[in-house]
Amino acid sequence: MKVFGSCGETWLGNVPEQVRYAESLGLDGVSIGEMKHNSILALTLAAEHSSRLELGTGVTIAFPRSPMVMAQAAWDLQELSKGRITIGLGSQVKGHNQRRFSVPWTPPYQRMKDYIGMMRAVWRSWQHGETPNFVSENYTYTLMTPNFNPGPIPYPFPKIAVAAVGPKMAELAGEMCDALLPHGFMTKEYWRDVIVPAVERGAKRAGRSVSEVEIGVGGFWALGETESEVEQAIDRLRTPISFYGSTRTYHAVFRHHNLESLGMQLHEMSLRGEWDKMPSAVPFDVAAEMANACTFDKLPDYLRTNFAAASRIHLGQYLPQPSTGGPWRQSAMSEERARWLINELHKVQAA
Repeated sequence: MKVFGSCGETWLGNVPEQVRYAESLGLDGVSIGEMKHNSILALTLAAEHSSRLELGTGVTIAFPRSPMVMAQAAWDLQELSKGRITIGLGSQVKGHNQRRFSVPWTPPYQRMKDYIGMMRAVWRSWQHGETPNFVSENYTYTLMTPNFNPGPIPYPFPKIAVAAVGPKMAELAGEMCDALLPHGFMTKEYWRDVIVPAVERGAKRAGRSVSEVEIGVGGFWALGETESEVEQAIDRLRTPISFYGSTRTYHAVFRHHNLESLGMQLHEMSLRGEWDKMPSAVPFDVAAEMANACTFDKLPDYLRTNFAAASRIHLGQYLPQPSTGGPWRQSAMSEERARWLINELHKVQAA
C-alpha cells in the first residue's frame, strides 16, 4: 500500500521544508489540499523541492478553473516534476461554487466527466498533434494555434484523480480516472457497500480493470499509541463530522447508518450560525461509529480487514511534521515510529 502525507495548507514559504521532510520519512507521496491556500502554487513548490515523491492535490477545486487552465498548469508541473504529478479534482458543493467561488452550478457528474475529457484532449493535441475537436455538454475545445501550444513533454500525461462522497463520482473514477480519493466524511461500511462497487461499475462500463484505479482509504482517522489516545482522537472528530454533516450533499453517509435526523439537526444549526455548538450535538458513539479507530500497532491489520480493495492511504495528520508544521500536528509520533509504520503499511497488499 502506498502511504501519503500532507503538504501545503500553509503559507508558501513553508512548503519546501515540508516536502523535503516528507521525502526523508520514506513516504510514497504527498497530498496538497485547497482549503485556505492555493493548491497549484503549493504543488509547484513541492515539485521544485523534491525528487522522488508522487505529488498530488487532494483536492483542487475544478469548476472555478476552466479545463484549459487546469490542463496547462498540470502540463507545466508534469514537466517540472519529471512525471510525478496527479491532479486530484473535486467538484465542491453547490453553495460554495455559487456563493464562494461565484461560478455557475450544473450537475457535477457530467460536468466533471466533460472537464476531464477536455483536459486529456488538450494534452493529446500538445503531445501528439491531434486536431482539437472536443465538444461536450459543458465544455468545448476546437482551437489551438502554434502560438499557444507548449509542445510535447518526455513524460506520460499527468494522472487524474477525482474526489468522491457519492457513487456517481466513484463511478467516474472507475470509468476514466487514475485514482479515487474518498472523502473523509464516510465510514468503512459506506466505503465498502457504496464506493467500491461504484468504482467497479464504472470500470466495467469503460472496459477497464478496476486494478487500473488506485482506490484510497476513506473516512476519518482516530489513531494513537494507546486506547486512551484513540478515544481522544474520536472525540476530536465530532468537530469535522458536525461541519461536513451539516451539508445535505453528504447526508447519504448518515442515511447509510440511519442517522439522517442528526444530519438535518446539524443543517438547521448551521443555518442559525451555531458552529461552536455543533460538535456537542454529535454523540461520542456516533463519532466512534464513523471513525477508523485503532492504535498504530493494529493499523496494518485494520486495513487488511476493512479496506482490502484499497491501494493507498493518507495519514498526513498523524505523521510528524517539520518545524514549520501545518494544521495537522495531532500526533507526537517520533520519526523512528513513523518510519516503522510506513514500512509496515507498505506490506499491506490490495485484494
